[in-house]
Amino acid sequence: MPYQTINPFNNKLIKEYQTHNDRHVEQALETAHQLYKSDWAQGDIKQRLNVLHKLSDIISSRVEELAKGISIEMGKLIEQSRAEVQLTADIAKYYAENAEEFLKPVSYKSNLGEAWVEHSPIGVIMAVEPWNFPFYQLIRVLAPNLASGNSVLVKHASIVPHSAETFEKLITEAGAPKGAYTNLFISQDQVSAIIDDDRVQGVALTGSEKAGAVVASRAASKLKKSTLELGGNDIFAVLEDADIDHAAKVGAQARVANAGQVCTAAKRFIIHEKVADEFLKKFTQHFKELKIGDPLDEKTTLGPLSSADAVNTLTKQVKEAVKHGAKVLVGGEPVSNNPGNFFEATVLTGITRDNPAYFEEFFGPVAQVYVVKNDEELVKLANDSHYGLGGALFTRDLTRARKLASKIETGMVYVNSLTNTAPELPFGGVKRSGFGRELSDLGIKEFVNQKLVVLAEKS
Repeated sequence: MPYQTINPFNNKLIKEYQTHNDRHVEQALETAHQLYKSDWAQGDIKQRLNVLHKLSDIISSRVEELAKGISIEMGKLIEQSRAEVQLTADIAKYYAENAEEFLKPVSYKSNLGEAWVEHSPIGVIMAVEPWNFPFYQLIRVLAPNLASGNSVLVKHASIVPHSAETFEKLITEAGAPKGAYTNLFISQDQVSAIIDDDRVQGVALTGSEKAGAVVASRAASKLKKSTLELGGNDIFAVLEDADIDHAAKVGAQARVANAGQVCTAAKRFIIHEKVADEFLKKFTQHFKELKIGDPLDEKTTLGPLSSADAVNTLTKQVKEAVKHGAKVLVGGEPVSNNPGNFFEATVLTGITRDNPAYFEEFFGPVAQVYVVKNDEELVKLANDSHYGLGGALFTRDLTRARKLASKIETGMVYVNSLTNTAPELPFGGVKRSGFGRELSDLGIKEFVNQKLVVLAEKS
């Protein structure tokens, strides 16, 4: 697939990018490997943290410029692009301020002698990243690995090459040496060859379930550690005692943010039968009031999908769901009177377990609504999924919320809030949503050698 920047608002080609050949890849690999062997990676952590501090400052000073680039390239609303850019800066700052503490040796009591675990880099990490958060996805891999001393090679999505190139330039400007972070415009076959290379010690991927299975199996065949953040089919549960006005408003935001193209977006709305009619009325009204338009226009509240392919896929999914008995309460169609990649905000009901939509992830502004009688039904429906990434519960009873949160099989649960992210909180899932964690103290320890050292007592 060619690396191209195409504005999804009008489908106009902005720029094509040259791919990197095998010779370029070999040079990048060797440079990254030699950097790992150098004092940059093996020496004082402060030199690496200084780069992260500067990177954070640079990004924070250019929020508007960088946000505009994201919105033009993949269609995110400008306000949401600004938030992504600032979050990117915040993650760099977070690891700049906390990585040294996270990586300090940890003492263990033992009869065998003085014992501790120290944390050291392992080498070159290969990352494969998606288009939906073109800066945030990159900083989640770069910041902890740069702090720990690992070198990072990245294959970004082919539809966001401008963001990929820009991010690499920012890291260079922040003072990182060549090889610390390298952007590669390469094919899947070249990714496989890189994973096979002995100089590569870890693989990180955020993307589809299919891509995750391919990359993880390749890494496993070479006995290499991998982390995967894949799809989600997150619940948004509303209990009978919830603030329905608030839940309906937040629920709409949770489904249509980034035009619904978020792994942790609310996708399956599970509503208690006592408030189902009231919730649906208010929820669908929010959908009807959305304003489709240019993502650079502050008044736009629903932007385009990332590509024409994304629209085609979502259209087929909705049609197939309806064919198997689902009912469309609002929306249900691509927007035909617009040159961009728009799809109407859609609410589906009446989805039964034999409907293919029941287990699918809809990567766009399509909400599935289910009605349950009690907490037992809620938990059963929530856990009847191939995925387990995030989820949200809305209730005034926090004791009840704690119990339900513990029963839901997912990597993250938010109470009275949409599923969110922050530098200090671990991010990741279970089941087909992947394995491993990013961000927080957990994220920085995924790709380090947790080495035990024991000083035996003198006999």
